[in-house]
Amino acid sequence: MQQIIFFFIRNRNFLLFAVLFTISVALTIQTHNYHNNKFISSANYITGGIYTFRNNITDYFSLRTENEQLLQENVMLRKRLEQFQETVVFDKLDTTVLPAKYTYFTARVINNNYSKTKNQLTLDKGENDSIKIDLGVISSKGLVGIVSDVSENYSTVQSILNTKSRINAKHKNSGHFGSLKWNTENPNVVQLVDIPRLAPLANGDTIVTGGRSTIFPEGILVGTVKDFKLDMDDNYYYVNIDLFNDMTSLEHVYLIKNYDAAEILELEKGVEDEQ
Repeated sequence: MQQIIFFFIRNRNFLLFAVLFTISVALTIQTHNYHNNKFISSANYITGGIYTFRNNITDYFSLRTENEQLLQENVMLRKRLEQFQETVVFDKLDTTVLPAKYTYFTARVINNNYSKTKNQLTLDKGENDSIKIDLGVISSKGLVGIVSDVSENYSTVQSILNTKSRINAKHKNSGHFGSLKWNTENPNVVQLVDIPRLAPLANGDTIVTGGRSTIFPEGILVGTVKDFKLDMDDNYYYVNIDLFNDMTSLEHVYLIKNYDAAEILELEKGVEDEQ
């Protein structure tokens, strides 16, 4: 203990300088927008680099699992292609000139929170990769979330395991629509609300995205009905949904860009202004 006291006495001038310097830097960052933005950008760059290094190591040891998931996805895509070919007759179809409403980007999850109330994911793609805010994010198994913030090389995603999340979804069999939200109790179960009591629900039914937004196309898998009950007014169902995704072990995701989103939003904004 005496040695510790002597250390502080011998180095009191340097320690006082270090404390005052730290306080001055903190005050500068807090009171100047330019310095604050630079500090946040630098912090994101450093933490993004650390997350990337960590995930490069963990990805190496999970290659077998990733390969199995890719094989399962390829099998699913082949089955859908066969079904499509059985119902459509191709007559010199040139796929290079087919119009596409959506385009897809790939990204890797370098950080994933699922134990908080407002969970986020961090991806290794950003503005330099054409990633923008409000792009939909899915995996090979289903819905993940929506891009909430973007830097040059990284982006964050508001997970569906976030109390702020509200995503349009529907009961696949009947087409009745509702909103997905999360009650924070289980990372593998989300809730679907505002489904009218007329909907013929059954345990095990599939829930998919409704397509009533500019973010997700219709039909993206969400999960299956676990159980359901009527709300306090007996007019709508409160439905628990078992997610197809394991939100605690996400590795690779797809980002969805809607080419028509800007035009649709501009049109809707004009209508709202008139009202």
